Amino acid sequence: MDGGIDDVGIGVLFGLEMYRYDFVGLLMHAEHLEAAKGVGPHTISVPRICPADDIDKSDFSNAISDKIFEKIVMIIRMAVPYTGMIISTRESKRVRERVLELGISQISGGSKTSVGGYDEPETEEDTTSAQFDISDNRTLDEVVKWLCELNYIPSFCTACYREGRTGDRFMSLCKSGQIQNCCHPNALMTLKEYLMDYASEDTRKIGLKLIEKEIPNVPREKTREILEYHLKEIEDGQRDFRF
Repeated sequence: MDGGIDDVGIGVLFGLEMYRYDFVGLLMHAEHLEAAKGVGPHTISVPRICPADDIDKSDFSNAISDKIFEKIVMIIRMAVPYTGMIISTRESKRVRERVLELGISQISGGSKTSVGGYDEPETEEDTTSAQFDISDNRTLDEVVKWLCELNYIPSFCTACYREGRTGDRFMSLCKSGQIQNCCHPNALMTLKEYLMDYASEDTRKIGLKLIEKEIPNVPREKTREILEYHLKEIEDGQRDFRF
C-alpha cells in the first residue's frame, strides 16, 4: 500500500496453527490497515487445510471442523462488515451453501487447479499437478443456476475497478451503504449478459425470472429506469453497461 496499491486482500490458511491465534491475528491485521492507511481489506479469504495429493487432513492437529469454520465466517462478517468474503471450490456444496447464509459474498465455480487447467480440458494425469483437490466440481453454469435458485444474484461485475472506485473511494461508498446503488443494478446487468451469452437454457430461464423479480428492489426510480433500458439493450445484443 505504501507503493500505491490501494486495494488489498488478506486471509489465513486455517489449520496450520491454532485457529484462535490466526483468527485474532486476521482481525488485528484488518484493524491495523484501517488505522494505518484508512482503508481496511477489500477482501478476506478463509481457506482451510483440506485433503490434497499426499496430504491427509488428519495429519494436521489444528485442522478445523465445519462448525468452527462457520463460526469464523460469521464473526468476520460482523467484525468487518464492509469486506468481500471469499470461499473457493475446495469446500463442498453443502458447506458453501451454509456459509453463504453467514456472510460469504464471493465464490468460485468451475475452478481448475492443475497447471494449464483452463487452457485445455484436464486429463487424469493433469490432476496430479493440481494445487489442491476440488470438492465442488460443478460447472460455472451449474453454480450460477444454483445461486439463482437460492435467490442470490450471481454478479460478474468489475465496474468499480474500471471506474477507479478503489481504495478510500470504494470504502467510503461501501461503509455508507451507497455502493448498493451501483452493485445491485450492475449485478443484474452482468448476470443478464452471462445468461444471454453463455448459460444453458434452464439456467437462462431461472436467471431471467430472478432479474425480473429483483428490478423493483432497486430503490432509486431513475436508476431503475436506466437499468431496465440497458437490460433491453443487452437482450438486443449490446454489452458492457455499468453504473
